[in-house]
Amino acid sequence: MIGTLSYIFNNFKGTRSLSEVVSEAKQAGYTEPDPRDDLSGTYVARKVMILARESGLKLELSDTPVQSLVPEPLRAAASAEEFMKQLPRCDKDMAKQLQDAEDAGEVLRYVGVVEVINQKGLVELRRYKKNHPFYQLSGSDNIIAFTTARYKNQPLIVQGPDAGAQVTAGGIFSDVLRLASYLGAPL
Repeated sequence: MIGTLSYIFNNFKGTRSLSEVVSEAKQAGYTEPDPRDDLSGTYVARKVMILARESGLKLELSDTPVQSLVPEPLRAAASAEEFMKQLPRCDKDMAKQLQDAEDAGEVLRYVGVVEVINQKGLVELRRYKKNHPFYQLSGSDNIIAFTTARYKNQPLIVQGPDAGAQVTAGGIFSDVLRLASYLGAPL
């Protein structure tokens, strides 16, 4: 649901550690200045709320369970620098999850889910097999799969880039144009 976490989990494979990939994402400008903001899952939860409300659900952020990826011992780190320095200490747990997924022929993806029928949203780390569209993601691409009555057997997929300065600038520029049009500016 956000390009930062897509980038992280699209590159967290093989012998790479989570801390190495998070550091790489930070250096590439994909993460927030403090990567805990991304890894906490709050941004994904906000997007889940937007999609849920657009689907007609009356959900609040507090109604959505969120699995934070920030290790408990590092949540109180004094700064982003301190967090990044300490993150390698927690690589072992994520490496085990990664190895278990890879041994089963699966990948890890951090996802936001809106279940319209059950009227709930959730944010969590899940495993996906090769035949699932989420398995094929690369780079900072993001994906949304719509499973509906019409698209029950094969979900409708929307996929594209969702991290970095160019994508953010394009989104902001689009918002500015829409606002200008709304306010009556000739375009």
